[in-house]
Amino acid sequence: MATSPPPYPPYPSYPPHPAGAGLRHPRWWQRRWVRYGALGGLLAVSGLVILALVREQTGTEGFLVGLGLAVLPVPLLMGAFRWLDRVQPGPWRNLLFAFAWGACAAALIAIVANSFATRWIATATTDPSSADTLGATVIAPIVEESAKAAAVLMVFLFRRRDFTGIVDGVVIAGITATGFAFTENILYLGTAFGTDRLSGDSGIASVTAATFFVRIVMSPFAHPLFTVLTGIGFGVAALCGERQRARRALAPVAGLLLAMGMHALWNGSSSFGQYGFFAVYGMFMVPVFGLLTWLAVWTRQRELRTVREELPAYVYAGWMGPAEPFVLGSMRARQMAREYAAYHFGKPAGRAVAAYEADATTLSLLRRRGRRGRADADFTVRERQLLTALWDRRELVRPALDYAARAAAPNGRPGYGGHPPPAGGAPGWYGAPAPYAPHNPYGGSYAPNNPYSG
Repeated sequence: MATSPPPYPPYPSYPPHPAGAGLRHPRWWQRRWVRYGALGGLLAVSGLVILALVREQTGTEGFLVGLGLAVLPVPLLMGAFRWLDRVQPGPWRNLLFAFAWGACAAALIAIVANSFATRWIATATTDPSSADTLGATVIAPIVEESAKAAAVLMVFLFRRRDFTGIVDGVVIAGITATGFAFTENILYLGTAFGTDRLSGDSGIASVTAATFFVRIVMSPFAHPLFTVLTGIGFGVAALCGERQRARRALAPVAGLLLAMGMHALWNGSSSFGQYGFFAVYGMFMVPVFGLLTWLAVWTRQRELRTVREELPAYVYAGWMGPAEPFVLGSMRARQMAREYAAYHFGKPAGRAVAAYEADATTLSLLRRRGRRGRADADFTVRERQLLTALWDRRELVRPALDYAARAAAPNGRPGYGGHPPPAGGAPGWYGAPAPYAPHNPYGGSYAPNNPYSG
């Protein structure tokens, strides 16, 4: 017999909206299908135009060669960002939008604006060489980083529930920049191939080989590295409370300025002498890449720790079993649960476990914000939605989580916070809490189904 869900935890509470507020029907331009259609049309037109422009500059054969070579680092970069996003995976539609924006819209904006600005400077100064240098070191970083940042801004504004912290900013920014670099690499490699066709060069000594080595082998992470700084700025803004308006506004701007500065330094490295490129690469690019990689991984581990610290409140309320904070706070246990469900009950069950893990992670991050006084006005509504989604999947995911708790726990003793399982064994692991009193991280006296009493 199906059991009813426990009562919703009342923390924090907000006054209801005035009667009738928000009940007006959206105008035609506010409808979702209109917005999606307009955005899809914009990206499609941008893609066709940038395709025509690149093909015009490289020729059909050069375009095909550039396309074949430029696609090589894309799976590696996409896989790295998806791995980073495994704790709280973002929707695929956000990632597809980010890549498409970078490859189509941002690339089109950059190629048009850069060309116009460089020609205007050359005409105004009658010095084409200086115009090219100024365009590469000043104009290009400003235009390109702004165009890529637009994708991060749109996800931040219109997919706010999917944008909860630094990892989300890093992933969206990195995938946007991966799309941008993909299109740019087609142009550079295709142009290099055309140059080799005219000069008759081939092999290692060719311009194509040199371009491939610099852009694909040595620095496939260059554009993602720049734009990730912008993403971190938006991630910091996402962590700020509603009252921290100055920080929320300044953090993305600071990240964007840092991205422009790094981009300008990279583009200007060739003007620093014979070994300028290698000096900038070794002294700035590699250390910054290592630092940002460490920050991203540390942030991911911090999210897992948040899961382990925040979910016990819902264990006490009866929404989860005592072992779930342990399982959901471990990447190894989470993977075990997904694999177990997919193997024994089919791929839909595996996807259900993955969705359960993602919702539980979102719930823990939401509660952390509320406990720190940074909850948004829709905290209660959002918490109720997530708890309902978890409750609806509990019967399907229970065997997988139970298996992962036993298999991943040290000495075969799963439980919350390293404690042994509750007295009475397996029957008390799910549904209402069994007689079990682990360390209480929130203080107060917790009673079953009433975690806020006392």
